[in-house]
Amino acid sequence: MAEPDIIKRTTLIVRDAERGAVWYEQVFGMTRVMDTPFTLSGTQLAAGKKGDQTRLIILKCADDLIGMIGLLQWVDPPLEAPPELPTRIAFGAPIFVVAARDCRATTERARASGSRIHSEPRDWTVTGFDGKEQAMVGASFFDPDGYFFEVNERVS
Repeated sequence: MAEPDIIKRTTLIVRDAERGAVWYEQVFGMTRVMDTPFTLSGTQLAAGKKGDQTRLIILKCADDLIGMIGLLQWVDPPLEAPPELPTRIAFGAPIFVVAARDCRATTERARASGSRIHSEPRDWTVTGFDGKEQAMVGASFFDPDGYFFEVNERVS
């Protein structure tokens, strides 16, 4: 059988790409690898229309190939956003799971950056892929556009 494909990036439609990028830099320590305007072709993306002007910022964490986040903003014309941010995860919405080096510190950075915290850091255990129990610290919160993050830290 052939090697499996790799999901390298998730692109999120956002209200303000710059504001979002600053949040990801401050909360998760991500770095920008691309920041570019582009015009939609009207063919590949199932959003907007041909000629729409957008801005795409791509950020990465520790890996150069996987786990990247793209922030896509419609600049002209602006894409209408829901008036209220979600407070619950809806069907079809992603849940991002982050392996934090310090869950409590990550949660505090999210709070300081204006995130709505859903679950404060708490101690818990999970059965890992190897069948052994693993102690964890976990929390969850929403980013500025209402995307949900579950943040976990392995405790030795």
